[in-house]
Amino acid sequence: MTFPKKTESNQRTVSRAGRGQVPDFTFPIGNESVILPAHYRIKGINYLIFNLLMENQGRTELSSLGEFGIINRIASKTEKYQESTRTGIGDDAAVLAYPAGEEVLVSTDLLAEGVHFDLSYTPLHLLGYKAVAVNLSDIAAMNAVPRQILVSLALSNRFSMEAIEALYDGIRQACKEYHVDLAGGDTTSSQSGLVLSVTALGTQKPDLIVNRSGARVGDLICVSGDLGSAYMGLQILRREKKVFEADPDMQPEISDEQAYLLQRQLKPEARTDIVYELAEKNILPNSMIDVSDGLASELFHLCSKSGVGVQIFEDKIPVENLTKLAASDFGLSPLTCALNGGEDYELLFTVPLSEFDKVAKMPDVSIIGVVKNADYGKKLVLKSGQETELKAQGWVHF
Repeated sequence: MTFPKKTESNQRTVSRAGRGQVPDFTFPIGNESVILPAHYRIKGINYLIFNLLMENQGRTELSSLGEFGIINRIASKTEKYQESTRTGIGDDAAVLAYPAGEEVLVSTDLLAEGVHFDLSYTPLHLLGYKAVAVNLSDIAAMNAVPRQILVSLALSNRFSMEAIEALYDGIRQACKEYHVDLAGGDTTSSQSGLVLSVTALGTQKPDLIVNRSGARVGDLICVSGDLGSAYMGLQILRREKKVFEADPDMQPEISDEQAYLLQRQLKPEARTDIVYELAEKNILPNSMIDVSDGLASELFHLCSKSGVGVQIFEDKIPVENLTKLAASDFGLSPLTCALNGGEDYELLFTVPLSEFDKVAKMPDVSIIGVVKNADYGKKLVLKSGQETELKAQGWVHF
């Protein structure tokens, strides 16, 4: 199984050690750095609330630059990582030249303010990073190598050029991390909130592309990382927003341990490292999907596309102790958070039983069940040994 040469980016592992170690970002406004008020700071995590950028006296109005001025500002800081990008930002179209014998995979996600993100607690640079990562997660879920992204924005005059540059700082950070090129996009005005669309392109040899439809009876069901933590991070952010709205002088009560949950929500990672690790071990999954809408929902997708059933075990589902503690504080079931929370962006895949020894040695992968005949249905075996119907109650798009 042949994959491109490893880079520092694609061989990295998303570690679950060192809780609370959330990367710091600094952003200048005009010629000065923003000093955030106490209520925008949570245990070392800088909250770059968009109002700080919108209201700053040194802001650069978008109207003063125009569309091409905005594009030039973005392009001037954009680096190239892929040989396949022949022409990127600045021309009528991107020119891409991929290796012979590889097919192109394309995925698009649209993020709308008020639906997919809340700018009152989502720093713009992390929004940019997340928008890229969640798209690359779809490419990874097809066992492919991400190459380029296209980014389109619709925004109102609430936003300054400094705000856009903060957003693109996060986008560029993700491009560097995943070794992909920002190859183009579009900008336009909006009469309402911010709308962000990212299209990701990747490549892979035809015989190595993995679909949702390949799960076979007897396959092991595996998932990377841990589940439910992003959902609990969202609950913490929503809670602290309510506290702040009730009393703007109140300092958010976020522990260093809970910072991991915030990171999982605000800065998720695409598990490209798992794709490379599977290739190293010469494991080609029969089916794969990323966990964006909740584990249960994704299992339903695999069953529908593959025409199979599943049996998973509660005590095998990976849930961090931090998630369990936070769920307890909110009166929630950790199992429910893992099954239906969503936004974990881990990889859920199935492999033949013959690959058990190899998969069992992967440090950040858990074997959680087995693929059954379609007539069996979709079942969850509780810790008590009782078998119950699996229900999908994840993200509802409409």
